[in-house]
Amino acid sequence: MGYIKRDLESKILALSKEYACILITGPRQVGKTTVLKQLAAADREYVTLDDLEDRALAKRDPALFLQMHSLPIFIDEVQYAPELFSYIKIAIDNGAAPGSFWLTGSQAFKMMELAQESLAGRVALLHMPALSQHEIYGSGNNVPFSVDLDALKQRKKTGQQALLPKMYERIWKGSMPGLVSGKFTDRDVFYNSYMQTYIERDVSELIARVDKLQFQDFIRAVACRAGQMLNVHDIAMDIGVSDDTAKRWLQVLEKSDVIFYLRPYSNNLLKRTIKTPKLYFFDTGLAAYLTKYTTPEILANGAISGALLENYVVSEIRKTYFNDAKDCLLWYYRDKSSNEIDMVIESDGLLHPLEIKRSVNPGSELIGAFEVLDKGSVPRGKGAILCMRPELSAINADNFIVPIWII
Repeated sequence: MGYIKRDLESKILALSKEYACILITGPRQVGKTTVLKQLAAADREYVTLDDLEDRALAKRDPALFLQMHSLPIFIDEVQYAPELFSYIKIAIDNGAAPGSFWLTGSQAFKMMELAQESLAGRVALLHMPALSQHEIYGSGNNVPFSVDLDALKQRKKTGQQALLPKMYERIWKGSMPGLVSGKFTDRDVFYNSYMQTYIERDVSELIARVDKLQFQDFIRAVACRAGQMLNVHDIAMDIGVSDDTAKRWLQVLEKSDVIFYLRPYSNNLLKRTIKTPKLYFFDTGLAAYLTKYTTPEILANGAISGALLENYVVSEIRKTYFNDAKDCLLWYYRDKSSNEIDMVIESDGLLHPLEIKRSVNPGSELIGAFEVLDKGSVPRGKGAILCMRPELSAINADNFIVPIWII
């Protein structure tokens, strides 16, 4: 399959004409380096701080490091030398041209903190996720997902239909470019190598003297709870660590983009809402690998098949926003009366409730919980059930039935 065109490419090029510095964050091996090398002009110098000599110079004498290299420059894995940021700021303040600095980093929180401290107003921050369903199977331009009938009809034209067996093949295989492109063909070897590299490099840097085998068991325990409300104590009990240790380790997984959370929606008029977030993996293929599902067919019939389908949907909707360089206000809803809505998108002053189901023929009773949002201060807009129905349909004029394959 070779190089897969990324939806973020047009944003990178457009912002490079306006900002002297572009910083792309995201998990390991999602294609940050590949896409920037693909877009780079011949005169852009490339330096990776994976190179220990370049890293040592950048940390020891960042001013000299920048003098040694010409602009425009692409500095890969810049998180290894945060000392560079102050000197990049000086270069920008001294008139560096738009597009002078392209930076990548695989510790998103750390990178964003450093950039906001040193380069506030001078850097365009972009987050690159793993490949989206649209990038792998779709066509045309990426558009952030919305519950708008015209937009949904347009999405249908650019997607590739996938019924339940195909959908679980997508979930099981995951969305890492190395696998999807065919560069690597053995999924188990790929994910095993991914985990070893992640623990050896990122985790060991963030947690002093970590027990690497125990941390690997920890990630597996977390993967078993993908798509569920976070229960730190249960995870800690599974692997025999304290709740505080489990909390710290979860922060590491979040900071390095392995997991993310949906926060619960509430406002001051909705008093009885649950405060616990829901946990998701950035890549369902990694979650399926960690939970030891050896084929898509076994996964489709497994205990966490519904949870991983939900994980896939939430992740894919987030990607449509990341790939358009837009913020995404995504929540879930649950209250003490057990009313639950899988996702709530807040957009243009409206709340759009979404329910996620494996069913081909979801019933109208599934939208019953949507009405609870009417008690809040933000008006409710159109809603949808995201499911395995092959075609776009509707329950009524305000609630659509949306095939997951068109996201």
